[in-house]
Amino acid sequence: MGETAEPAQVTESGWYRHLDLIATILLAVATVLTAWSAFQSSQWGGVQAIAYSAASRERAESNQAATLAGQQTTIDVLLFTDWLAALHAEGDAVLPEPYVPDPDQYSGFLFERFRAEFQPAVHAWLAEDPLTDPDAPPSPFAMDEYVLASTTESVRLDKASERSAALARVAIERKDHYVLATVLCASVLFFSGIGSKLGSPRKRTAMIAIGGVVLLSTVAVLVTFPVQV
Repeated sequence: MGETAEPAQVTESGWYRHLDLIATILLAVATVLTAWSAFQSSQWGGVQAIAYSAASRERAESNQAATLAGQQTTIDVLLFTDWLAALHAEGDAVLPEPYVPDPDQYSGFLFERFRAEFQPAVHAWLAEDPLTDPDAPPSPFAMDEYVLASTTESVRLDKASERSAALARVAIERKDHYVLATVLCASVLFFSGIGSKLGSPRKRTAMIAIGGVVLLSTVAVLVTFPVQV
């Protein structure tokens, strides 16, 4: 009877040693993955902060450019209105083609002070003979040539702000993914740590097996996550 009992104890002792080794490996791997997930979560948090900061800055600069465009348009409208009034006061019902401003007239004085961005639209509008042709565009502001650099810059910055905000949202999503991986690794630490302390081989095996399954699932998910260095 004693000879048959001793091999059983050796076998049981060997099984316990294997469980301890597996639990130790699970704990070590889970600890490393926890640190890696926390690092990546912090990195993506930095990307999020930088992207949101860039989006705010670009949005502010876009608003500034839009404000400047509004001011420039106002200047163009006022000068153009005054120029038309001066032409009317001078009795120029029909303008020669091409129109050459007379510096001795108030209209010529105003015309020469049109902004450089506004002048191409005015000349293109005058080429349509607007004072006699009813089908001509109503004003230079309806011409394709009327393009403000500040308006173009405002649109560009607005789109850049949208891209930065989109990047920030992606970074938040990826950061949350790594936070979830950290939680999963913590559960591996829990199951493996508790399992290694249980006296029943069946319960120990079950707890460590659960920890192993969770760890394998976490690794499988982590390898699909983008890395930010």
